[in-house]
Amino acid sequence: MDLPCPEWIRHVEQKWTKLRTEETERFCLLKDIDAIFNYGLSLICPADLNAFSRISEKYSVKKSPERASEFRQQGNQSFKVKDYTTAALYYSKGVCHADKNTEELSLCYANRSAALFYHGLYRECLEDIQRSLEAGYPNHLQDKLKARQTACLCHLKKPEKFNQPAAHQQTPPWQKSINTCISPGVSVYFSSEKGRHILATENKPAGDVVLEDEAFCCVLIPSTIKAGKINTEDRHCHHCLSQSLSFVPCPNCSYVRYCGESCQKDAWERWHQWECPVGADLLAIGVLGHLALRVALKAGHLEVERVKKSTSQDNHMACSFYKSDSPVKLSLGDPCRESSDHSDCYHGNSYMGIYSLLPHVAQHSPSSRFLLAITMAVLYRRLQSGAPPDMWASCENKEFSGTWRSEMSMLGATALRHMLQLRCNAQGVIAVMVKEESGMAVQSSSEIRIATAIFPVLSLLNHSCSPNTSISFNTGFQSDPLNQSGCSEGHIGCPETFHSRVTVTIRASKDLTAGEEILHCYGPHCSRMEVNKRQRLLLEQYYFQCNCQACQRDLSEGSKNATENTAPGLKCAKCAKPLRSHMDKYVCSWPSCGHQITSTDMQNKLKGLRCLLDQAFHLMERDRLDEALKILKSTSSQANSILMETHPLQGELADATARVYATTCEWRLAASHLKRSIVAIQAQFGEDSIELGRQLFKLAQLHFNSRDCGAAISVIPRAQKLLSLHCGPHCEELQELKEMESCLEGLL
Repeated sequence: MDLPCPEWIRHVEQKWTKLRTEETERFCLLKDIDAIFNYGLSLICPADLNAFSRISEKYSVKKSPERASEFRQQGNQSFKVKDYTTAALYYSKGVCHADKNTEELSLCYANRSAALFYHGLYRECLEDIQRSLEAGYPNHLQDKLKARQTACLCHLKKPEKFNQPAAHQQTPPWQKSINTCISPGVSVYFSSEKGRHILATENKPAGDVVLEDEAFCCVLIPSTIKAGKINTEDRHCHHCLSQSLSFVPCPNCSYVRYCGESCQKDAWERWHQWECPVGADLLAIGVLGHLALRVALKAGHLEVERVKKSTSQDNHMACSFYKSDSPVKLSLGDPCRESSDHSDCYHGNSYMGIYSLLPHVAQHSPSSRFLLAITMAVLYRRLQSGAPPDMWASCENKEFSGTWRSEMSMLGATALRHMLQLRCNAQGVIAVMVKEESGMAVQSSSEIRIATAIFPVLSLLNHSCSPNTSISFNTGFQSDPLNQSGCSEGHIGCPETFHSRVTVTIRASKDLTAGEEILHCYGPHCSRMEVNKRQRLLLEQYYFQCNCQACQRDLSEGSKNATENTAPGLKCAKCAKPLRSHMDKYVCSWPSCGHQITSTDMQNKLKGLRCLLDQAFHLMERDRLDEALKILKSTSSQANSILMETHPLQGELADATARVYATTCEWRLAASHLKRSIVAIQAQFGEDSIELGRQLFKLAQLHFNSRDCGAAISVIPRAQKLLSLHCGPHCEELQELKEMESCLEGLL
């Protein structure tokens, strides 16, 4: 839900079509963001505000005792079947919907304390018991609560277990993170052709950290799944994004939840006290609008005004510095020399680093600019129903404190600027989610986008469809050097404090040579998307025609393939030789065979196989494993007749079959099918990919569980290499592999 909801988009589209010709022409000519916002603000009428109110009512964030009771009952059902994780998450949803200091709230806290107790989270259990008592837990039920309290205290007197799960994952001491840290041997450069970009100034081996950056702001992505279900959003703190089972709610709305009182207080002081009254409106305008407002709220009136003033002053500086076509090295704190928006200098992780990102006003279509301007104008009007944010209400004349002055429209214009920027500079925050399936002794994991953030220095990296970097994210409480600016250019030891933060680490995924540009994939990757689709998406969203090495190669090979009529991954059903495309059909490449099939028939066969695989997944989710396995065997047999072993669909079928066998503890059968999956994964993503690393990790688990020590020992080193390369030396999978390795070495 990055963009505003469909109902609001339709309303604004109708408003756009009803503008008079002179109004449309005037708007189209506007390129100054302040002028665009103010013109949009002048067009807002009561009908727009009423329409927006009707739409946002569907995204209600009000407390609801009825919903709280429903969630508590759902938690009770999960608790009965000993699914304590799901139970705790349902109780947390109940906590968020219950009114403060009510019996319903006390019951939700008390029930959650039981789920936490069975998870071995005794400190968190004690906290919930105390919260339940403070909320007015019924006297006649307090005996069992106090008995649980006593049991927790007894457990806490025992030595801590190293494998005890944590309610929310705090960053360990070895993850020493800083606001922004560009590695030695890496620098920011500027050229007229590429703008700001980042180069390696010395050789860097694969796996080296080249950059760490802290998100200026982030917003957790709201779920589109049915409200009664547990989803990704329900597992993460709305402030630091860490996972938890013992969330604390906002006392005024049902939407946000925090991993603890610290995040709750920090979020309230920074922005939630102003976001809370318009929470439904923020859900209606989408994640990008919400994030844009949050960036503006954090910056504050004085900082925005300072940046704008320095912009107008720097506009008069000489620009001869960039006459040369050669890249020019930029240093933190150097004055800007050419651009009126600071886009030719390096600002580190400051607000100037965000402000200087290009908004691409001219590249947005007039109707797109109109949608964003009207959306921000309406949100600004809704904010005016409450007191102005402190960071935007400061003025020398105390007589006006607490009132919305006309010059505060800069808040709306600033948020509009950031919303325009976010189209090209928003970064999805990815988490590896492990599926919690009953009976699964081997992890089934996938990458899920949990939030959208803006990183000031990460945004300087240019795109490649085959990047030479990999990225990983850290959430929760992390160390924070006091001397932030000193750490922005290199690794400098300085005193540390801890606060909740979201950071990204960029590592070289390939060996880098001095002078090589450090490149990041914006989404369309050559291993996941064919070249024409990649180029179209990049042009539509990021306004550039990609000319990276992968695109050049694929376009060249595409011409070659068109000439040779190759059809990768498809084989003849008659003789198993590769197929070649010829006009609207596929023909066997073996001259003496002559078998052919129409393109339409082949696509229908592939769709049929995909449909059967989806049916198997559906059955697996419901623990109907025998039925799922029957479908998978039949589908694999059909696939083998028309698909090479390297085709992606073959990999998915083999992986699903391996999961079924792993669930029934048939480890060797599971391993044999996973090996088939690995063949397809390596062909699709490459031998140095994170996808291959995760498959090898699962294969090591299967060999370990089957007590095949030799096979496990042979797989572990390669899995370790790939996981370390992409995720760093301290990821959870690597820790598990090290434990496996130690155990196996003791057996050999």
